[in-house]
Amino acid sequence: MANPFPDATSIAESVRGREVSAKSVVAAALARIGEYNPRLNCFTTILADRALADAEAVDQAIAQGQDPGPLAGVPFGVKDLFDIAGVVTLAGSKINRDRPPATQDATLITRLKQAGAILVGAQNMDEYAYGFVTENSHYGPSRNPHDLHRITGGSSGGSVASVAAGMVPFSLGSDTNGSIRVPAALCGIFGLKPTYGRLSRAGTYPFVGSLDHLGPFTRSVRDLALIFDLLQGHDPADPVCTTRPPVPCLPELTKGIDGLRIAVADGYFAQGGEPEAFETVARVADALAAKQTITIPEAHRARAAAFIITACEGSNLHLQDLRQRPQDFDPATRDRFLAGALIPANWYLQAQRFRQWYRDRVRELFTQVDIILAPTVPCVAPLIGQTTWVLDGVEMLVRPNVGLFTQPLSFIGLPIVSIPLHRPGYLPLGVQVIGAPYQEASVLRVAAFLEAHGIASAPVPVIPNS
Repeated sequence: MANPFPDATSIAESVRGREVSAKSVVAAALARIGEYNPRLNCFTTILADRALADAEAVDQAIAQGQDPGPLAGVPFGVKDLFDIAGVVTLAGSKINRDRPPATQDATLITRLKQAGAILVGAQNMDEYAYGFVTENSHYGPSRNPHDLHRITGGSSGGSVASVAAGMVPFSLGSDTNGSIRVPAALCGIFGLKPTYGRLSRAGTYPFVGSLDHLGPFTRSVRDLALIFDLLQGHDPADPVCTTRPPVPCLPELTKGIDGLRIAVADGYFAQGGEPEAFETVARVADALAAKQTITIPEAHRARAAAFIITACEGSNLHLQDLRQRPQDFDPATRDRFLAGALIPANWYLQAQRFRQWYRDRVRELFTQVDIILAPTVPCVAPLIGQTTWVLDGVEMLVRPNVGLFTQPLSFIGLPIVSIPLHRPGYLPLGVQVIGAPYQEASVLRVAAFLEAHGIASAPVPVIPNS
């Protein structure tokens, strides 16, 4: 049986080989979006005419003997905080509707278009990226393709659900405290949060400047590596974008895991979740023959410090609107921004001091191991509208706690792949494959090994009619 959701690599090969036209590929994607988006609510803007015209240009280039690039004719979407020329960058908000349209594409969109990819639209998210659920009061909730009554996770929920549902083979999102990894795990696809500063953020709406990352979502590891390779490279328009030369990851995928020292995170990362979340980690560890455990020190304090930095920097960006237009915010976002605006400055400074100490301690661990495994989320996707849950006997709020295993790691900018576990008949869960800074190739090697051995895979959802 043919794969109902071919990955970006295979689509591009078919387009370049003239087995199928880019225009027909994009038209099929738009048809799927037209069918599924009313049920899943992934896209806030659909660029049908523009996408078809761009696809025609790819077909014309191929007809003239030119190579449009490694993503020739592949449709993709982006979280609605990426600037798209001629489109207002909503960032999930009502307030941003009053802003003028973007005058040019974000850097990462430009790089993908140069590789032949076709942008089909912008995707739903938590307002201003402040959330883990993608239950947006302005644009409605995105729905999990595996169960329409459940959340996608967030804040990149629309981007993830669109890939999980096969509307597009890949998309781009952002990760400040877990917004790539959490929805990737809950919807059952691959998500890469690169090292902080590895990919340019130029042309994207910020949330927390000292924590924001961008990265891709895919259904295969080879797509993840290919897209990351195409996006790498210094961009002077982003002051934190690294000047390190790009290191191609795609050729590394065939190396396997020989020579990699792999350990499982214990302590904080082995408690506070449902048993199945930890069973998935154990299953991955067994497949990798990883017997060692390792303790990431003070992870609970790292999460607390990340909360403080997030609240302070996030609220500071919106102070004027909080004063003048408080009624136009999503209430959940507004209340957290208002709380952040009241945090004493010395708390923020102390959190940043702790961050440096914590970064140094975790980097010391990578002298002992190359890869650390941890759960991505504490349980499967909660129901839409669910406000509390009980984890490990403790009742807590859903919205801030879906990312309890991701937040202490994005806090120090480590490269991480969230891999979807092969769990037929069960809702998706994910495992974080964590590496030292700038070691994206290593985490992708592990992900590729797990995919090749049937441990990690992106399940195909059966999306009901209503």
